[in-house]
Amino acid sequence: MEFLENYNLTGLVIGMCTFLIIGLFHPLVIKGEYYFGEKIKWTFAAGGVLFLVLALMVNNVLWSSISGVTAFSCFWSIKEISEQVERVRKGWFPANPKRNGVKRAKSGKTSE
Repeated sequence: MEFLENYNLTGLVIGMCTFLIIGLFHPLVIKGEYYFGEKIKWTFAAGGVLFLVLALMVNNVLWSSISGVTAFSCFWSIKEISEQVERVRKGWFPANPKRNGVKRAKSGKTSE
């Protein structure tokens, strides 16, 4: 940590970690919806609350920032799950054939 403070690289490390966390959550939303459906929202909500509390409790700026970014990425994923359900319904993403209740548009094109 002393190296980061001496060369003022903390902001760059936070930025890189933010980029990686956001990149990680994109496939997590897609796979989560595929395997678990819309109920995965509650897992993202719980994770968001957990990381939010962690961000408030940690004294280190780097780890507090990373926890905060992860918390709000979890919260954003709740919204993205709803949108992913709609993308699956429209046929833009594959539906899990093992899960019941997935309704798709009859053709790949929808009139909206």
